[in-house]
Amino acid sequence: MVNLKGRSFLTLKDFTAEEIEYLLDLAADLKAKKKQGITGNSLKGKNIALLFEKTSTRTRCAFTVAAKDEGGFPEFLGKDDIQMGKKETVEDTARVLGRMFDGIEFRGFKHETVEKLAEYSGVPVWNGLTDDYHPTQILADLLTMREVFGEIKGRKFVFIGDGRNNMANSLMIGCTKMGLHIVIIAPKSLWPKAELVKLCETYAKESGGSVTVTDDQSAVTGADVIYTDVWCSMGEEDKAAERVALLSAYQVNQALMDATGKKETIFMHCLPAVRGNEVTEDVLEGSQSVVFDEAENRMHTIKAVMVATLGNQ
Repeated sequence: MVNLKGRSFLTLKDFTAEEIEYLLDLAADLKAKKKQGITGNSLKGKNIALLFEKTSTRTRCAFTVAAKDEGGFPEFLGKDDIQMGKKETVEDTARVLGRMFDGIEFRGFKHETVEKLAEYSGVPVWNGLTDDYHPTQILADLLTMREVFGEIKGRKFVFIGDGRNNMANSLMIGCTKMGLHIVIIAPKSLWPKAELVKLCETYAKESGGSVTVTDDQSAVTGADVIYTDVWCSMGEEDKAAERVALLSAYQVNQALMDATGKKETIFMHCLPAVRGNEVTEDVLEGSQSVVFDEAENRMHTIKAVMVATLGNQ
């Protein structure tokens, strides 16, 4: 029996395939209940701090609604609301918040920050996004794929674009843990770090999946999923023109979708999207797109993470 009580959720590196499957099953169950108008009280009496260095739509709304659905009280703390990183160290902030709150979400820049919050707070800490990883998004993506395909093990998953951003990193981890065949298509200057690829190859060996990194767009052939993300991540706005020039040939358009050779191929994007850059309007709004299912599933999977690690079941 999987027991995640008291665990932090910082990266999927820390979770087994069985534990990830458990979270997906729990999310599916909580989603089905919500659709029936059934919410719970697993987080009744729990106070949850939502720390945001980076702005957000999906992450903030998902944590807020998910906490309230289960009887918890979420408190939003923006970068100008607390002293963390200014007059107070992350370690001291963690100790204070851990005495006042039962769980802490963090969305920001340095992954080291969320690690320190987890180390010093004494309560479960959940990564809402850092420069390195975005694990709650991956759970939503995996749940969405399960809803479309049923069994996802053995599926071919292609990520095209900036292959060294937090989404590419996290998708490699999640896909190889769950036995998918992930292909990263990117210019060589934007390939993921070799050490992470090597680690994911060990996950793939255990799960029966695989990981491939290439700059050859013909690798989309046979893909069940085409996934992309913005070409310029938060904090890299000064590189926007450079990225557009580098990645314009890697745009997801209908010709690329057709190149998979499968009518059943779905298009995925973590949002927000820059329409006309990484993806064309017709693909984003087309029948193969499941981007808004993914967005909704952020809430259900985040709820599952909180219930599993903090809730009273």
